[in-house]
Amino acid sequence: MVKRKKKKKNHSGLQAATLCISTAMVLVLLGMVVFSVLTARNLSQYVKENFVITLTLDDDMTKPETQLLTKSLKKKAYVSHLDFISKEQALKEHTKAMGSDPTEFIGDNPFMASVEFYLVGDYANSDSLRWIQKELKKYPKITEVTYQRDLMDSVNANLRRINIILLILACLLTCVSFSLINNTVRLGIYARRFNIHTMKLVGASWGFIRRPFIKQSLWIGILAAVLADLVLAGAVFALYRFQPNLLTVVTWEVMTITAVSVVLFGLFITWICTYISVNKFLKMTAGQLYKI
Repeated sequence: MVKRKKKKKNHSGLQAATLCISTAMVLVLLGMVVFSVLTARNLSQYVKENFVITLTLDDDMTKPETQLLTKSLKKKAYVSHLDFISKEQALKEHTKAMGSDPTEFIGDNPFMASVEFYLVGDYANSDSLRWIQKELKKYPKITEVTYQRDLMDSVNANLRRINIILLILACLLTCVSFSLINNTVRLGIYARRFNIHTMKLVGASWGFIRRPFIKQSLWIGILAAVLADLVLAGAVFALYRFQPNLLTVVTWEVMTITAVSVVLFGLFITWICTYISVNKFLKMTAGQLYKI
């Protein structure tokens, strides 16, 4: 009798461990999708906020006019921050980069003063850039407005594709994970289906019968979520060791939202699967229990 109880307990523990591991594996995949979506959003914002527009200034522009222009540009809603580059500074930077001074061959400084400003992320799109360019060309002392239009169009198009792919992947993984975890939970409850029927016969309410199953599944969900978060944290740490600049897009906010999402999804999916599975056996008669 004692051996039978031990065997039953070991079997129940093995089922719980199997459910925990399988749930954790599914949660790792779902956590990776959430992490990828949030990282892609941050990467998009980072690229947009580092998008530079260069304004080439007229050669006869005076210092007071330059100060007035930069002051006016700083007030624009689409300007994040700007840098004024004088002719002398442009020459110095070119000489340092190329290792030769062009004035030695030309006899004069061939560079022109310019203003480089970084866009606010929300304005880094083709439509906004077109009207920004038109507005800037109204300044008489600005001779040219240049920016990498093809790069911005390419970045926006690629990020849209990535977001669509990740959204489809998230939907597919949610369906697959629900099916896998639901089957695993149902197998665990299947072994105790006659206990459920016995409790129903002695007058126990459905809520009373469901309570221990749901309580156990919630603990398994929490443990599986913690395991999944540890795996994801280890993966992020490995990526950080390989590429320290990763923290520019993988922020603490991204990691926190991912970890919390994994825990919430782990709790929700184990609870709903257990609730559905227990209800299925509660609705069955004794004859039906023997036939399945």
